[in-house]
Amino acid sequence: MSTDWDRVLAPRSVALIGATGRADNPMARPLRWLTERGFAGRVHPVNPKYAELGGVPCVASLAEVPGGVDLALALVPAERAAAAVTEAGAAGAAAVVVFASGFAEVGDEGRALQDELVAAARAAGTRVLGPNCQGLYDARSRLFATFTGAGERPLTGSSGIAYVGQSGAIGGSVLDVAAERGLDLSAWVSTGNEADVSLTEIGRHLVANPEITVLTVYAESLPDPDDYAALAAEARAHATALVVLRSGRSEPGRRAAVSHTGAMLGDDTAFRLVSRRHGVVLVDDVEELLAAATMLRGRHGPAGRSVGLVTSSGGAGILAADRASDAGLAVPELTAETQEKLARLVPAFGAVANPVDVTAQLFNDGGEFGEVCGIVRADASVDAVLVLLTMLVGETAVALARDLAATVAEQGPDAPPVAVVWMAGEDGTAPARALLREAGIPVFSSIALAVRVLDAVAAPPGAVPAPTAPLDPVPGDGWDLLDALGVRRARSLRSSDPAGDVAELGGTAVLKAEGLEHKTESGAVRLGVRTSEAAAVHAELAALPGVTGVLVQEQVPAGVELLVSVDGGRDGWPPVLTVGHGGTATEVHRDVVHALAPVTPETARTMLGELRCWPLLEGHRGAPGVDLDAAVDAIVRLSRACDVPGLGELEVNPLVLRPASRTSDAASLASEARIATRSDPRHAVAVDVLRTEK
Repeated sequence: MSTDWDRVLAPRSVALIGATGRADNPMARPLRWLTERGFAGRVHPVNPKYAELGGVPCVASLAEVPGGVDLALALVPAERAAAAVTEAGAAGAAAVVVFASGFAEVGDEGRALQDELVAAARAAGTRVLGPNCQGLYDARSRLFATFTGAGERPLTGSSGIAYVGQSGAIGGSVLDVAAERGLDLSAWVSTGNEADVSLTEIGRHLVANPEITVLTVYAESLPDPDDYAALAAEARAHATALVVLRSGRSEPGRRAAVSHTGAMLGDDTAFRLVSRRHGVVLVDDVEELLAAATMLRGRHGPAGRSVGLVTSSGGAGILAADRASDAGLAVPELTAETQEKLARLVPAFGAVANPVDVTAQLFNDGGEFGEVCGIVRADASVDAVLVLLTMLVGETAVALARDLAATVAEQGPDAPPVAVVWMAGEDGTAPARALLREAGIPVFSSIALAVRVLDAVAAPPGAVPAPTAPLDPVPGDGWDLLDALGVRRARSLRSSDPAGDVAELGGTAVLKAEGLEHKTESGAVRLGVRTSEAAAVHAELAALPGVTGVLVQEQVPAGVELLVSVDGGRDGWPPVLTVGHGGTATEVHRDVVHALAPVTPETARTMLGELRCWPLLEGHRGAPGVDLDAAVDAIVRLSRACDVPGLGELEVNPLVLRPASRTSDAASLASEARIATRSDPRHAVAVDVLRTEK
């Protein structure tokens, strides 16, 4: 259903169905705020019990409202909400805000009420925001269609930051804390149960508003994948920063995985990868949400991951450098030209390389602290500046804040962002903190929090792969997907002549029992079996419980082992490629990285470089490095398994990487592979895909 959201956020008329005359009732707040705080549209309280409310004429029903209604607020209990929606639709309302709880969140009976509510909206041709929500606020139209206590603040909407979220209580906290910090939100929407209107739908309207530079989102459940991707893409197209806080990420996975990667692929992995692809900033709490929004108000974050540190204390600088390094942020040495400029201002016993320690003496001498920060900010190697202040309070703090704010303003919005960590009490620094926040400079009380936010806003977007031609569907049997992908594999045979098979494979081979989930733990893999031993080992493996056959496989020379797995995509989210340290100790290493599949060679190489086992690939303690080109090629080819209709998961473990000095055709070999189809969504049954040649 097409919705005119301008009629919702900037309505010409608002009707309050079930408006109350009890001043102590939170539901009395919307009428009071709409009539007292600058809303220019018409306000119509609807309740047959009253002739007027708050000095405004009250009507018995919406049918009596002249000129129709753009937005209706249903201030009624859950059992009366559907009737209110029907009445609002008849009056031409574009949307109805249903505040009441008691719907799907309370069980089956509430779910039935919620279904009735949605059906009434569809029949009436209107939309429902909620139920179980706290409404919305729009600063531009002065629309206070909410009862949240945070609305008592003198909101001005000056920040250019908007919020949309599923939780009313969290949303109220965001609105309140933001206002307390001088970040009055420009728009605020609580979506509640999202029976009809989702946060992604209203978010797509908000990011298109040129007055909104940052949209903050709180989600308690994963949104629809296509809707979320559309929101992220449109935010990027409009140069609107998107900052998302998602809770509930610790829930167990919904599938029982027998593969190595199943337990390491979280439910929100694809969500996080889609977010990264579109440049969405993901944060972990409300404090980070607001801090990231403040840093991104100027429409851009750090261009890279290098941080310049300016501190009044050497110890604080060391702590910040440690934290930054732990987070993968670089603290580069400043250029010689920059250090020369700084040396003219910083006392001789300070430091100018990075961190830049100005020492307390700079402030005792009335030095130009803002100029120091500006010099660091102008260094070509710096993508963001983190200022670390200790016990600078009172008038000194105020003067410092004015100086820094002036420098940031003078250098303009295109210069690297600046943030401050002030490790001193609020009572001695409150005016100075307020000056910095008014200048759009976020202020933290914790180095760890500041670094987490810098890490979040500096995360680069992921690569978008070129489209590939679709492959054939996965059959129900052991169709050889590796051959279709062009991945070299260990030659494998299955027959009743194990000695002959071993001889054909060179006189030494590996024997594996088939039909078992974890062969090594069951003693079902025997290495280095010679021709003379083959029959006895074959018989021993065939006698193991649950074995369906014995595979005789080429003995793969030793090398670095990788895990490469492609999850075929779940719940509408795109497929995910996992690359990690492979072999029998994969779960012990837990050294894995993820990317959306398929990947480009550049992405595959980057993934390898992010593994902790990278030194083994590069060459460690005199050992030769592996053929990285061959490894990249194999990963790219395997990632294309995502194009196969019906794929649940393809896992190769190990993919054995050979030294670069060896011939390229033996540089990477798949010696074990498993495939699961969507017809087995729990991955309880997986079949070997190595081709049998007899």
